[in-house]
Amino acid sequence: MRKFILLIFCLLLISGCGGGRTVKRIATDEVTDLSGRWNDTDSRLVAESMISEMLARPWLIDFEQEKFEKPVVIVGTVRNMSTEHINVEVFIKDIERELINSGKVDFVASKGEREEIREERMDQQMYASIETAKKLAQEVGADYFLIGSVKSVEDWFEGKKAVLYSVDLELIDVEKNLKAWIGNKKIKKFIEQSGYKW
Repeated sequence: MRKFILLIFCLLLISGCGGGRTVKRIATDEVTDLSGRWNDTDSRLVAESMISEMLARPWLIDFEQEKFEKPVVIVGTVRNMSTEHINVEVFIKDIERELINSGKVDFVASKGEREEIREERMDQQMYASIETAKKLAQEVGADYFLIGSVKSVEDWFEGKKAVLYSVDLELIDVEKNLKAWIGNKKIKKFIEQSGYKW
């Protein structure tokens, strides 16, 4: 009898641990805001909005009229100064994608990517044929350097919470060290959670 009760208890325990989780595939551009934290949708929308604004400002026309070519841009560091963990690499890639796909600027590889490409070029000097080996010291220098930060401010009371995300980007002329453009985008979220105090 004890064995039978123990078996029933184990079966109930196992069936209770199974949970009711389901997973379904959704479109990658569908908004999914489950926790109220910074997410992929915020990253994409902020990148689209800020790069669109940046490319509509006078610095671009001024450069093209002076140099008769597209400016070369590189994205530097975007610092996470918010109160939560944000994968800034996803945001940086969203920014890079918007810049490249705009067709209005040329874009150079990041510092880490350049190191890897330089190693490949050095290998080619030794192992590739003379006809196909890529030349050294032919890299294109960036005209502008884009840096930024993500900050947040939180306010909460009992089961209600408001979060403000403020994203700042600055475009700096590499040669002159002048700021050519400064942009800011804010996102505010209101989160309600019953039975829980923040």
